[in-house]
Amino acid sequence: MRVHETARALRYLVVNPAEALDRARDKVDHIADRGRSASDAHAYEPTPDAERGLHEQIGIPLPCQAGPEFENAWNGLEQSFAGSQSFVGDWDHDADPGLARILWCLVRHLRPQRVVETGVARGVTTRIQLEALERNGEGRLWSIDLPYLRSAWYDQTAVAVPPSSRSRWTYVRGSSRRRLPKLLAELGQIDLFLHDGSHTESNMRFEFETAWPTLRPGGALVSHDITWNAAFARFASSVPSDPLSARYEGGTSMVGVLVKSG
Repeated sequence: MRVHETARALRYLVVNPAEALDRARDKVDHIADRGRSASDAHAYEPTPDAERGLHEQIGIPLPCQAGPEFENAWNGLEQSFAGSQSFVGDWDHDADPGLARILWCLVRHLRPQRVVETGVARGVTTRIQLEALERNGEGRLWSIDLPYLRSAWYDQTAVAVPPSSRSRWTYVRGSSRRRLPKLLAELGQIDLFLHDGSHTESNMRFEFETAWPTLRPGGALVSHDITWNAAFARFASSVPSDPLSARYEGGTSMVGVLVKSG
């Protein structure tokens, strides 16, 4: 770690002891996950024709009318990344187009009033969902995130979200363990939930179990990177829903979707 990053980390520890504790717990969880046997992981086969499966679950016929809209939104995002000095480094912690496309379709078709996501990073999924909400002309997004401490990422938190898209957005800084229960209690009911924060088995299980009871019938729970562990598979088997696992064209990671039955 560079000297200025070390100094900032020390100042952070003094000023934000609760956040520092949350980061330490997450580190322990990651170490525990690495120590699990291979049998604790889960291999997913992508749902055949996931595009059709997703639309059937939410009762929307194909062809998807929102598809061309998404292509335009994604192209605009890529252009802003390429043309701005604000975006530094690779896309390792950003959403891929597979996840973004699923979210665009769900927001446009379900027309949610309350959307909650965990994990922001540079704000790719945040921007996509906000643009879809703006097209709907209704709805709001709450994003919970504990930013990366490394300068290259800390300084770029939510940089993909332009000021013009922030009127429907509430950013909640902190870990999901600390912030999610209170936020959901305040909202009462939500229409769409996205997990894209810390992908430890413990944290994923916590978020699924916390968000699901507040999700309305017909609402959707979405999780990125479901192959990291068995949390999504185990949770999906415990609730009345037909799980969908998808790796869309252009996607690099497996995405899980659960639509809550009525």
